[in-house]
Amino acid sequence: MDIKPLDTEQIGLKTLEKHLIRSKSEVSLKIGLPKEISNDERRVSLTPGGVSILKANGHEIFIEKGAGEAANFTDREYADAGAEMAYSADEVYKKSELILKIAPLAEEEFEFLEEDHALISALHMGSQTQKYLEALIEKSITGIGYEFIRGEDKEFPIVRMMHEITGSMSVQIAAHYLESMSGGQGIMLGGISGVPPATVVILGAGITGEYAARTALGYGAQVFVMDTDLTALRRLENALDRRIITAVANHQYLNSALRFADIIIGAAMAEGERSPCWVTEEMIINMKPGSVVVDTVIDQGGCVATSKPTTHSDPVYSVHDVIHHCVPNIPANVPRTATYALNNVLVPYILAIGDAGGVKECLWDNVALRNGTYSYKKHITKKSLAKMFDMNFREIEMLIASQI
Repeated sequence: MDIKPLDTEQIGLKTLEKHLIRSKSEVSLKIGLPKEISNDERRVSLTPGGVSILKANGHEIFIEKGAGEAANFTDREYADAGAEMAYSADEVYKKSELILKIAPLAEEEFEFLEEDHALISALHMGSQTQKYLEALIEKSITGIGYEFIRGEDKEFPIVRMMHEITGSMSVQIAAHYLESMSGGQGIMLGGISGVPPATVVILGAGITGEYAARTALGYGAQVFVMDTDLTALRRLENALDRRIITAVANHQYLNSALRFADIIIGAAMAEGERSPCWVTEEMIINMKPGSVVVDTVIDQGGCVATSKPTTHSDPVYSVHDVIHHCVPNIPANVPRTATYALNNVLVPYILAIGDAGGVKECLWDNVALRNGTYSYKKHITKKSLAKMFDMNFREIEMLIASQI
C-alpha cells in the first residue's frame, strides 16, 4: 500500500483497525454522539475511524449533523464510516441507548434523556450542581465520568491523555500572555544569551505538571515544581534528570517562590475531590505585575484563590495586575488532536460493553468502567459526590450484586 509521507493519521487508523476489528459483539449497541453546545467545546468523542471500527463490530452509531466540524471531521467522513446522521440532538437521544459526550450535559439537554440511558462524559466536579445529579437519578441514568475511569493498574487512561495535552498547552498559553501585546511583562520564556529565562512555578507533580515541566524546559525556562507529595516530586525529578527544582508546597515555600515567578501553572489535584487551593490572594498581590496564572484544574475548583472559570472566547482577566487564564477545557483548543487521543482510549471500552452484552453486564467485570460510574439505578455511587451535595450514597458493587 502506498502511503504518503505525511499521512500519519492513515497509518494510525489502519493499525487501530487491525487490532480492534473482529467478529461482531454479543449485542448491537445504539450509540449516540450529540453536538457539543457548552463552553466553546470543539471536541467530539469519536473519530470517523472509531465509528468504522464500532460499525464493523455490529454497533449502530447516530451522530448529530455538524458534531465533528469544529474538530475538522466532516459529516461525509462520518457517513462514509457507517454512522447515521441525525438532524437534532433530540433525534440522537431518542435513537440511542449509550450517549457519548465530551462536556457534562447542559441544562437544556436534560429533557432529551430517556429512562435507563447510559452517559459517558466528563463530570467536572468543581462546577457541578445538585440539580445535574438529580436529573440523572430521576431517569435512572448510568453516569460514567471520564475523570473516574481507572483500570486495575491504578491509571486514569482518559484523564492521562487529556492532562498530557493540557500540561503542554498551558505553557504555550502562558508564553503568549507574557508578551507585551497580550498585557504581559514583555519577556521571552526561554531568554537569550546574557538574558535570564522566565521562572515557571508548577503546582502539582502529576501528569499535567509533568508535561508542563517538559514543555517549559523545552522552551529553556527555569522550572520549579511544588507538591505536598514527596514521592511524586522525587519521581518527577528523576524522570526529568534533575533539571527542575522541587519543593514541598507549604505556605513558606509558596510565598517565597511566587514572589519571583513569571508564570504559575496550577495543576494540583485531589483524586475524586475538589482541587486543593494552595495559592492565597495575598500571594497573588505579591507577584510581579504582568505575571501569568494558568489554572488548569479550574474544572475541579481551581488551586488559586483568585481563579474563576473563563471561556476560549474570553479566556483571561486580571486580578492585582496578574493575568489569569482559567479555561476548564484547554484540550478543546486543539480539538483534532484531543479527539484522536480520546477515541483511542474510548473505543476499546465501548467494544468491551458490546462484548459483555450491555453497560450493566459490563460493570460486573470491567474494573475501569465500574470505577468510572458515579450514578447507577437512581443512586449516587461516588462517596465524594454524595458528600459534596449531602445526597444518599450506595456502593456500586452492592448495587450490582443486589441486581438493583
